Amino acid sequence: MILRRPALLLATLAGIAALAVAGYGGATYFNLNPAREVGAVVDEFNGVKVYYNGGVNNAEGRALSSDGYNLGIQYQCVEFVKRYYFERFGHRMPDAYGHARDFYDAATPQGMPNTKRALLQYRNGQAEKPRVDGLIVFAPTLLNRYGHVAIVVSVGDREIEIVQQNPGPFGESRARLSLEARDGNWHVEGGTLGWLRRAQAPS
Repeated sequence: MILRRPALLLATLAGIAALAVAGYGGATYFNLNPAREVGAVVDEFNGVKVYYNGGVNNAEGRALSSDGYNLGIQYQCVEFVKRYYFERFGHRMPDAYGHARDFYDAATPQGMPNTKRALLQYRNGQAEKPRVDGLIVFAPTLLNRYGHVAIVVSVGDREIEIVQQNPGPFGESRARLSLEARDGNWHVEGGTLGWLRRAQAPS
């Protein structure tokens, strides 16, 4: 019986962990913040509104342009960045679908076009610094398997500011991330994969 106790303990801990993850997953579909309503405008950048989504996995239906271009699931992070590029630049992505993690293509060489998004792509930790209006992509995490995307608002020598949609019921639409120069290369914290921008974007 003594030999079975470690296995029983491990099984119990695994069960507790599974229940915790399941509980967290269930909670992400609901608005846990009574101070905000889903669909409320919480921010704006360059005339493009940022909406509140409640739980990060809440889905309010698909958003389409007036002529049927797919912008994404309403109030999700992907919908915001695609709507930002569409409203601000009239930009349409050849591949109008995909999760946030799909916006970064690991096979695309540095500074070359990401053909699915029709934008130039840059890796984090290389010589090219992010720029304002850039679309920044974050890697999936244990609790977020879809990744995350946002728009770059400002760029300094030590940090960048982003504007984002769907950061969670108590998250903020603006966030500052550390930017560090190492041996001539720029590193952005926060699990950043890289960033994309239009070819004609000004320096």
